[in-house]
Amino acid sequence: MDWFTGTIVYLLIWWTALFAVLPIGTRPVEDADPEAGGWRGAPQRPLLARKLVGTTVLAAVLWLGAYALIESDLISFRDGWLAYSGPSGR
Repeated sequence: MDWFTGTIVYLLIWWTALFAVLPIGTRPVEDADPEAGGWRGAPQRPLLARKLVGTTVLAAVLWLGAYALIESDLISFRDGWLAYSGPSGR
């Protein structure tokens, strides 16, 4: 995997992990006043900085696993039973 592909894979993993981490630990506002601009579904303390750091660490761990899987020949589309044998079927 070259650096460009690795970066794109990391960004995809990071965004997916962010959406998985965002709802963790949020509590809705109990007494939201719609006239004052409050919304009853908005979190009281979203803790975004902590979630961004956690997402970065989680994405790095998942990326290392994906990198190890891609670089190993455990799953390969070039060799083995997943390889495309062409129209002749060989």
